[in-house]
Amino acid sequence: MRLGLALGYWGRGPDPRHLELARAAEDLGYHSVWTAESWGSDAFTALTWIAAHTTRIRLGTAVAQMAARTPTATAMHALTLDHLSGGRMHLGLGLSGPQVVEGWYGRPFPSSPLTLTREYVDVVRQVLRREAPVTLEGRYHTHPYTGPGSTGMGKPLRSITHPLRGDLPVLLGAEGPKNVAQTARIADGWLPLYWSPTRAAVYEAALAQAPPGFLVAPLAQARICDDVAEGLLPVKAMLGFYVGGMGHARRNFHAELMARMGYAQEAERVQALFAEGRREEAVRAVPDAFADEISLVGPRERVAERLESWRAGPVTDLLVLAPDPHTLRVLAELAG
Repeated sequence: MRLGLALGYWGRGPDPRHLELARAAEDLGYHSVWTAESWGSDAFTALTWIAAHTTRIRLGTAVAQMAARTPTATAMHALTLDHLSGGRMHLGLGLSGPQVVEGWYGRPFPSSPLTLTREYVDVVRQVLRREAPVTLEGRYHTHPYTGPGSTGMGKPLRSITHPLRGDLPVLLGAEGPKNVAQTARIADGWLPLYWSPTRAAVYEAALAQAPPGFLVAPLAQARICDDVAEGLLPVKAMLGFYVGGMGHARRNFHAELMARMGYAQEAERVQALFAEGRREEAVRAVPDAFADEISLVGPRERVAERLESWRAGPVTDLLVLAPDPHTLRVLAELAG
């Protein structure tokens, strides 16, 4: 099981620690570093900055949002950064949810998310392989475009720039069982947002068709500290925001996932409190047990013991959200 550093997306402004953490991770032998985006900073610019200040560590997006760019534009980002970094790029994609797709990107959320994802990956693959001009007659993506408002003058095009790697890894952030099963069929890897090593059976059937070499790269908050309860507070804050606020009351993929993992009533409670504006109470309502099983928090000995359960399952890459170089160092020592 390889280690990766997940930096997430910016908050109010650039996080001055990110470059320091990325360099530290490279020096410690981490395999990869990953950036993200929500509705503020974008994933590719920050990752390019990191690429320019590192030499060996792999680079990934976890995740770049599909609604933010056409699939050809995303493929252009990926192939450009792959060239500039010497072949270090991993492209992680995610659909996001109706609140972000419609509220931020101003686009309709697809009635068939699986179909849109499949078409998106198809176009990205065509660009990267550069075997022929890009063509697709899809439900959501058509190349060339011939729909309403078209001039009829579009023609199939092939990338001017030859991609460095036609097999650049494409990973998907997926949560529902059907989405995960499709990910195993069409992608090179899966980026679970919440992964519990004690509940790996939840996705056993969905991953049954995964080919050899398929990457399972969950994100997990990590912190080496003496007080477990205190160390879990950032995990609970993240869960409170995602389960309570990152979605609509009628459709919140994060709350649905929490329910599938055995915390349905707790998820409803968190959502209700967040909707009422009682955010601190929503965070407190996140069960410590749930926060604990999807993270690595506590003294070195405790984290070492729990790390073994992560190794025992299908996880190939553990992408840690670690707040400090000390935690990164200890994890590197324990994983080595």
